[in-house]
Amino acid sequence: MLFNSYEFLLFFPVVTVLYFIFPKKSRYVWLLVTSYFFYMSWNPRYVFLLLASTVMTYLAAAGMDMAKKREARWGKERTKRRKKLCVLASLAGNLGILFIFKYANFVLDTMQVVLDRMHLSFVDQRFDVLLPVGISFYIFQALGYTIDVYRGEVETEKNFLRYALFVSFFPQLVAGPIERSKNLLAQLKEEHTFSYIRMRDGLYLMLWGYFLKMVLADRIAVFVDSVYGDLQVYTGFYVLIASILFAFQIYCDFAGYSTIAMGAAQILGFRLMENFNAPYFAVSVAEFWRRWHISLSSWFRDYLYIPLGGNQKGVVRKYGNLMAVFLCSGLWHGADWTYVAWGGLNGLFQVAGSMTVRLREKLHAFLGLDRTAFSHRLMKTVFTFAFVDFTWIFFRASSLSDAFLAVKSVFCLNNPWILFDGSLYGLGLVQKEYQLVWAGIGLLLLADFLKSRGVCIRKEIVRQEWWFRWAVGIGGVLAVLVLGKYGTGYDIQNFIYFQF
Repeated sequence: MLFNSYEFLLFFPVVTVLYFIFPKKSRYVWLLVTSYFFYMSWNPRYVFLLLASTVMTYLAAAGMDMAKKREARWGKERTKRRKKLCVLASLAGNLGILFIFKYANFVLDTMQVVLDRMHLSFVDQRFDVLLPVGISFYIFQALGYTIDVYRGEVETEKNFLRYALFVSFFPQLVAGPIERSKNLLAQLKEEHTFSYIRMRDGLYLMLWGYFLKMVLADRIAVFVDSVYGDLQVYTGFYVLIASILFAFQIYCDFAGYSTIAMGAAQILGFRLMENFNAPYFAVSVAEFWRRWHISLSSWFRDYLYIPLGGNQKGVVRKYGNLMAVFLCSGLWHGADWTYVAWGGLNGLFQVAGSMTVRLREKLHAFLGLDRTAFSHRLMKTVFTFAFVDFTWIFFRASSLSDAFLAVKSVFCLNNPWILFDGSLYGLGLVQKEYQLVWAGIGLLLLADFLKSRGVCIRKEIVRQEWWFRWAVGIGGVLAVLVLGKYGTGYDIQNFIYFQF
C-alpha cells in the first residue's frame, strides 16, 4: 500500500478515527494490527521476515536483561560475555536475513565474473527471491534497539506487542526515517489525545510531501528515465540536465515520503525525527551528509563509525573508518557496484577534504578570502552540489558502464543547441510540464532557503487568519490533484527508496 494510493486515502482516516475511539490502553494493539496489515498489502509472506527480526531482537534484549539481573551471581565479566553473545546473535540473525534476500545474488554474480576471467567453472544457482519492501529500514531500526539496550541507553521493553509496534510502525516502516528506540519506543507508552492543531499541522506536512512526490518527483522521473534509458542516443547536455534533475527527483521522492510519514505520525500523536534539512544548501560534502537522510547517516555514525574508533585512533584509522562507513552506506542502498562506487566517491572526498584542511586554510589566508562572505558561501554551495550531483550519476545508472558513459557525456557537452530548439520537450514532458518542473524546483529551493535561515513556511501559514489557512490548504490539495503526474490509467508511482 503506497502513500499515494487510493487505498491509503481510505486506510489512514479509518485507522486514525478508530485509534482515538478505542480505549487508550489498547490503542497500541490497534496500531500494531494495522501496521502489519499495511506491510502485508505488498506481499503477505514477507511479514514473517518482519516478525523474525522483531522476535530475534526482542529475545536478544530480554537475554541481556536477564544477564544484568544475574550480575551479582555471575560477576561482571560473565555478564558482559553473555550480553555480547546476545548482541552478536541478534546481529548474525538479522544481517543473515538481509544478506540472503538482498546480497546473496550480488555475491554470486561477482564470483561468477571473477571465475569467468580465471576460466574456471562455477555453478550459477541464484536465489529466486524478491527483495522485501523496507527490509533494510526495519532491520536497522531493530538492531539499533538491540545495541541501545546493550549500551544501557534504553530499558528493555518487556511488552512484546509494544516492541513489535516500534519495529513495524506503519508511517515509517518501509522507507524511514529509521527511528531510535530512545525516541519512538518511549512515545508508544504515552497517552495521545486528539488535537485539532496537531492534525492541521500534520495535514500540512502530508500535503507538502504529496506535492514533492506527485507534482515534482514523478514528473521529473519521466525525463530522467528517458535519458538514462538510452545513453547511446541522448548525450551531452541531455545527460547533464537529466543528472541535475535526478538530484531533485531523488530528493523530492525520498523527502516526500519522509514528510508524509512525519505528518501521518503527527496526526496520531507521534513525533518522528526529521530526515532532511535543506541538504542542497550545504557548504561542504560533510555538511551535506549531516543534512541528507539524517536517520541513516546518524545510525552509521553511532553504530559503526564510533564503535570502529571514530577519529580517536589516529589519522589512518580515522580515514579507514570513514571509508568503511561510506562503502557500507553504498551497499545499504543496493547490491550493485554502482552503489559501491557512489559510496566510495563520497568517502574519498571526505578523506581528501580532511587531509587538505590545513592546506586550504593557508590558501584562504594567502588569497585573503572571507569565509563568512555570501559570495564565498555561494561558491562552496555550488561546488558541493556539483560534486554531490556527479556522484548521483553512479547512483542512478543501471551499470558501471552506463555510469562512465554518462560521465563522459557530461564532460563532452557537444550539443548546446538542444537548449533552444525544443529538443528537451520530446522526452516525455511537453513545454508546459518542463517549465512546471523548474518552477516547482524553484519553490522547493525557496522553502529550503528559508528553512536554512530558521523560517518555517508552515508555521508562518498557521499564524495567519483562518480564511488564509483554508485557502492555502484547499489550493494545495487542488494543485496536487490537478498537477500531479499520473501514469497510464492514473497509475501510482513507487517511491525510489522502497527498493532499499
